[in-house]
Amino acid sequence: MNVSSHEAASVAQTRPPYLDHAVGDADEAHSCRPNATIECGWGRLLFGPSFDSPQLLAQTLLQEADGKRDIALHVDSPQLVLAEAPSRLFLDPSLIFRRALAGVPEESSAPGVVVRQLTTRADIAAINRLYKMRGMVPVDPQVVWLQRHSDAVVYLVAEDERTGEIIGSALGVDHFEAFGDPEGGSSLWCLVVDPQTGLSGAGQALVSHLTALFAARGRQFLELSVLAGNEPAISLYQKLGFEQVPGFVIKNKNAINEKLFIEEADFTGLNPYARLIVDEARRRGISVEVIDAAAGIFKLRHAGHEMLCRESLTELTGGVAMTWCQDKVLTSRRLASIGIRVPRQQTAGDPSADVAFLHECGAVVVKPALGEQGKGISVDVRTEEHLQEAIHRASAQGGHVVIEEFCSGQDLRVVVIGYKVVAAAIRRPAEVVGDGTSTVGQLIEKQSARRAAATGGESRIPVDGETERCLAEQGLSYDSVLENGKAVKVRKTANLHTGGTIHDVTAELHPALRDVAETAARALRIPVVGLDFLVPSPSSAEYVVIEANERPGLANHEPQPTAQRFVDLLFPATAAHG
Repeated sequence: MNVSSHEAASVAQTRPPYLDHAVGDADEAHSCRPNATIECGWGRLLFGPSFDSPQLLAQTLLQEADGKRDIALHVDSPQLVLAEAPSRLFLDPSLIFRRALAGVPEESSAPGVVVRQLTTRADIAAINRLYKMRGMVPVDPQVVWLQRHSDAVVYLVAEDERTGEIIGSALGVDHFEAFGDPEGGSSLWCLVVDPQTGLSGAGQALVSHLTALFAARGRQFLELSVLAGNEPAISLYQKLGFEQVPGFVIKNKNAINEKLFIEEADFTGLNPYARLIVDEARRRGISVEVIDAAAGIFKLRHAGHEMLCRESLTELTGGVAMTWCQDKVLTSRRLASIGIRVPRQQTAGDPSADVAFLHECGAVVVKPALGEQGKGISVDVRTEEHLQEAIHRASAQGGHVVIEEFCSGQDLRVVVIGYKVVAAAIRRPAEVVGDGTSTVGQLIEKQSARRAAATGGESRIPVDGETERCLAEQGLSYDSVLENGKAVKVRKTANLHTGGTIHDVTAELHPALRDVAETAARALRIPVVGLDFLVPSPSSAEYVVIEANERPGLANHEPQPTAQRFVDLLFPATAAHG
């Protein structure tokens, strides 16, 4: 159990500035400090039992700052608090779970994961990156920085031991230090794990570390709040020894909490790409009619103007633009005609010509000319045998097959909306990380399940001939066992739908690449498009453009405002100005 001397240190004599000004000393630690609150960076925690009256608790909760989420915890008489402001407060539909800390086992770790306390401003930025990926309220960096040595709040991060990347975070609140809680409790908030990490167990490692830390301080229990319908989370916490206890939570009726207190229309059949747009439209008061949920087709209507959409594809995209983007041969030809660099390619057909092109290039990419979502693509094909297998695999998707010169580099997706670059991201092929015991096949199954859960079923690693080929080139098979911490790529394509991950690089994008993307969109006459580049680095001017996607997924580019700019394009009168 690794708990530092600082973490076990006694309370400082002077109350720190991040505790509310109304918080005084507890009387001999037998009662709460009066009207106790604490700032957590994303909002305040108000400790219900410490407030003198329901009226005062309601008044304090209503003082919530813009863009924050305040939470009143363990409210003894919620009906009296709600009666003070029924139009502005609501009873949160969550359950409280608690784990006793007496006799907790030694802290458990996860292979390849290091859990530690926040130490740098970069850690805070990493926490906010994770929060934004999961649709959570970001923290105020200055507040968190001032609290980094606090005994009342503990910010933990989980770090990938191999790469140093922050892949998870959790916040712990010491109720005795923060509120003078006579029960000596503590709580866990904002547990988050990067949905794209290949490592397993980061969330449990964060919970275990926090449990061990508070147990070492002599706290009696660790508790948390979880939405009543979140069965996967409830199941996980129950496995970790948490049990449900009585308790009520009250929050403000604000835009952040809207999904919790307003009955929503049934949009459950929409995929994440359509749902992101629908949610942004509804937030602006734009009406939504779902035409075909399974296909992601819906109609938006506002002030007499309506627009039919299939995810990010709209009526603004004309038939010729669709033709240019759907057929990879036509895409390449059109872009080459205006001086944009594209790989050499030819249509498969004559076996001798196909082989000759392979020998001329040394390595090729084989893909269906009309395909999407990475289906049927084989990358870095180098032998005649693999070429024929790849052509057969691509032809199974229907239509003609393209053989294209293989160009090395990072896979860069640039999203253009209204002929302006809105987001850029590096896409990385699916990989698994060994734990010393699981086979590659088992690791693929676990990672595929995590990716599917994180993307609403949109991202999975195929178990097919292309995956087998990728493994075989590394001397591996599905039955191989990787040593602990060893990372192995199991696909060569970086497409999200085949298990790839996506990493925002908008701020790093070279101006030349931005210009190329916007020029290409105008040449294809398509206002919303995802352009795929191969680049040595997103900050380099070197590139080739390999594809144009007429229906780019906008849900994969957090924290960039892709949905906002998309709805701005369709309904400019609803755009926020200033």
